[in-house]
Amino acid sequence: MADRFYTPDLLGPGEFNLTGAEAHHLVAVRRFAPGDAITLFNGDGNDYPAVVLGTSKKSASLNILRVEPVNRELPFPLVVASALPKGDRADFLIEKLTELGVTRFVPLITARSVVHPKESTVEKFGRAVIEASKQCGRNRLMLVDQPRTWDAYLKLPDLPVTRLVLHTGEGLPGFGERGGCVIAVGPEGGFAPAEVEAAFAVGWRAVSLGSRVLRVETAAVAAAALASRD
Repeated sequence: MADRFYTPDLLGPGEFNLTGAEAHHLVAVRRFAPGDAITLFNGDGNDYPAVVLGTSKKSASLNILRVEPVNRELPFPLVVASALPKGDRADFLIEKLTELGVTRFVPLITARSVVHPKESTVEKFGRAVIEASKQCGRNRLMLVDQPRTWDAYLKLPDLPVTRLVLHTGEGLPGFGERGGCVIAVGPEGGFAPAEVEAAFAVGWRAVSLGSRVLRVETAAVAAAALASRD
């Protein structure tokens, strides 16, 4: 797979001028030169193979050779809603969920949340999604919602029918889902009992990943991997 660069612009065969951070990465970091082959993508599901025509300090002139429809997406919606772990662990979470094909991520604010997302969180996570997509070959970007409280999230009308709360406790069924679903992950202290009851009241089910207490990012990634398996 050729080196991949992202642009939000419309793309098609012909000359294209790449600017901004991606151009800087192409020119100054990777040091691509005229004649080198790359691939562009913009989130529309296609690869755009291109050749470098010329470079300057702040831009790269490219010739897009063709449009290649490439489907590397899951054939069903997979939504993860999660409280955020501390520090760099949140970046790890976004990176791995992108690689696994999760279609939508929602930062949750719960009763026991330690990390309360700021307005800049969505923008930061959006950049992380792009970087992970460049690496793993996805041509559609995982959507990142604005942070939502748990009560507000339960009222959303556009969630998959299968709705699962990761929880701990005796007698819970193991995680056995495969296919389209929404997976909710609480903070380090778990969802509060009232939050779990509120989810049950609107059709959610509680499932377990085992007897051990997992970190937020471990639980979210493990559940997404199980749900996305072929």
